[in-house]
Amino acid sequence: MAREARKLSESGFYHVVFRGINHQDIFEEEQDFEYMLEIFKVLKQEIGFEVHAYCLMTNHVQILLKENQPGDISTIIKRLLIKYVMKFNRNYQRSGALIGSRYKSKAVEVDEYFIPLIIYIHQNPMRAGIVQKLENYKYSSYCEYIAKREIVETSLSLDMLGKKEWFKAHQQMVENKFEVEGRKKLSGEEIRQKILKITNIVPQKIGMLERRERDKIINQLKEES
Repeated sequence: MAREARKLSESGFYHVVFRGINHQDIFEEEQDFEYMLEIFKVLKQEIGFEVHAYCLMTNHVQILLKENQPGDISTIIKRLLIKYVMKFNRNYQRSGALIGSRYKSKAVEVDEYFIPLIIYIHQNPMRAGIVQKLENYKYSSYCEYIAKREIVETSLSLDMLGKKEWFKAHQQMVENKFEVEGRKKLSGEEIRQKILKITNIVPQKIGMLERRERDKIINQLKEES
């Protein structure tokens, strides 16, 4: 089945998420985080887009960006991932895919959810229990809102809320999950046919298998989905 075309954003803003294949780590050392941020800076100069928030976690990345030309998002993320994965594979003497499936993106409007989305992105390390204070995590744009501005455009969201209120709002955990769907939902029959194609097993019989075999099939389905 052909993939559903991504929904274009009228505002140019997108919430982008990509993860390591099978949820594996995509950053091993500090130099890996730094290299991805360096790619951000280079691509911003070459393509001309804005980054309004980001958070690099060990096995996934979240970005809120604004393209200047419709459709630029595809070029931006493709070039980012190709450059990063090539160097990562070379550094760690590996080959093959690093990022699971294609990246996910969701069109974002500048409305009442804009600031909560930025807060949600920044709070990733707190939800994961890595830090207790946002300023203690080096690889999110929260620190750029505090001090120097290298990658992120801070004025829009600060002006929307006011600097004092902006930082105050970050002290309350955001309840919204801001899920980013990368592909359309399948119908029950489409899911059944997909399971049959991948496993050659009728879906009802999967639950009757031994746990090890069942888990193997479930992991395969996750990877193929």
